[in-house]
Amino acid sequence: MSTTHSPNVQRAVSTCRPADVTSVELDAAALDSTASSYLREVKAELADEGYQAATLAVTARFDENCSLATQTEIDSLREYVEAASFLGASRLTVTVDTVAAPEKVRPALAALAERADREGVQLTLAGDAELTLPVN
Repeated sequence: MSTTHSPNVQRAVSTCRPADVTSVELDAAALDSTASSYLREVKAELADEGYQAATLAVTARFDENCSLATQTEIDSLREYVEAASFLGASRLTVTVDTVAAPEKVRPALAALAERADREGVQLTLAGDAELTLPVN
């Protein structure tokens, strides 16, 4: 038996009241930085304008058959996982069109998905690359 409690989404939603907020998808390329001080300003400006980041979208490149290049790209994506969490976005969508070495990218993305899950962010993949994330 697990000692952790699973969230009861239905109970939480049943007590919700409508909010005058518009959910938006932010393009990571439009962010000047992933530093918390900058993201704090972005989050405040979004709130002032009546917006809430629901998704942070980023494009990733895995077009080199090189473990170091793959790790560098994953490290960059990890920053966006943290940025999504900081902004209150529940989803990070990663668009990947080409993958030179799927055998190197798959385990790196699986580890990133685990990290995202710990941060409360759901990692999703988009694009033309034939990649999938492990099912929890």
